[in-house]
Amino acid sequence: MTESRRSPLKSAVPSNIVSPVRRCSRTACGRPAVATLTYVYADSTAVLGPLATYAEPHCYDLCSEHSERLTAPRGWEVVRLATDTGPVRPSGDDLEALANAVREAARPQQRQPSGPGRRDIDPLEVARRGHLRVLRSPES
Repeated sequence: MTESRRSPLKSAVPSNIVSPVRRCSRTACGRPAVATLTYVYADSTAVLGPLATYAEPHCYDLCSEHSERLTAPRGWEVVRLATDTGPVRPSGDDLEALANAVREAARPQQRQPSGPGRRDIDPLEVARRGHLRVLRSPES
């Protein structure tokens, strides 16, 4: 008894519907997204800013036409964050930070005595939770 069973990869239907370019979330609009809309319900505010790095489930990507025509419900405020449509050029601060990072990486590491349970603690660090740190204000 031979069972003809296709592997999941061979039975998949090829599709050109999925695109690496994020599209506008508005129905029947296929234009590329240029801005991300987020609602802050507690403040009755709609925030429209530059396209987010990742597609979030509770945010809406909008094309330039829909982002320009955006209106909010009565009683709500629309906050439009500056979007730079020109090519991004590194600033002097960016280049200096990159040079400092390269210098730091090239510096030889000094070995510190290590003991059980010893870890380097930032003097401003108050507490830790997973990869998050709570820092004390530098003024206090």
